[in-house]
Amino acid sequence: MGHRHALSPLSAKAYTAPRFWFWEVVMGHAAVDVRMSAEEFMVWDRTQTVRHEFVRGEVFAMAGGEDGNAFVTLNIASAARAQLRGTPCKVLISEVKLQVEASDSFFYPNVMVTCSAADAASRLVKREPVLAVEVLSPSTAAYDRGEKFAAYRRIATLREYALVDPRSRRCDVYRKGDDDLWVLHPFEPGQALVLASIELIVSAETLWEDVPPAE
Repeated sequence: MGHRHALSPLSAKAYTAPRFWFWEVVMGHAAVDVRMSAEEFMVWDRTQTVRHEFVRGEVFAMAGGEDGNAFVTLNIASAARAQLRGTPCKVLISEVKLQVEASDSFFYPNVMVTCSAADAASRLVKREPVLAVEVLSPSTAAYDRGEKFAAYRRIATLREYALVDPRSRRCDVYRKGDDDLWVLHPFEPGQALVLASIELIVSAETLWEDVPPAE
């Protein structure tokens, strides 16, 4: 995923809307106590020119990432779309929100797959994915492995969560078993990425196509 920046009042201009307030983004400042409800966030976010994630009332602006991350995202999404063509399952990249109602959050997974009729009828927000993929960056890796994964585990339909690291060329895939326990399946550099939730195997050549070596 891209970098996250908390909204801050420092050197900022207030935005006012019914029943809530906060401040436009200033890069590099720490989070402040700026709160709104999920419903208020959805109303406000439709007017914004950049993407924002929402976690229990706090809003974070999403900055752009490196081209290597974009290539990996497209490589996985393209392979998944080819695999699922002709099925009810749809592949989405990070233009569409994922709402995790149980954790009062909205995220933008790099790739997600949903086979849900309810999701098909919801154009702006998806809620019932079977697969979520995050492409790691140095500034977000710990968050994606920790707090975000904790939120994703509360999605009843989710069967698999993949963490893809373009720098190390490693992937960690967590799969939920019939006992509801999540099990780690690591993939080393040179190995194919196996996404069992959609019966997809992505070769290392396809996965890392066009991705520059780590500096």
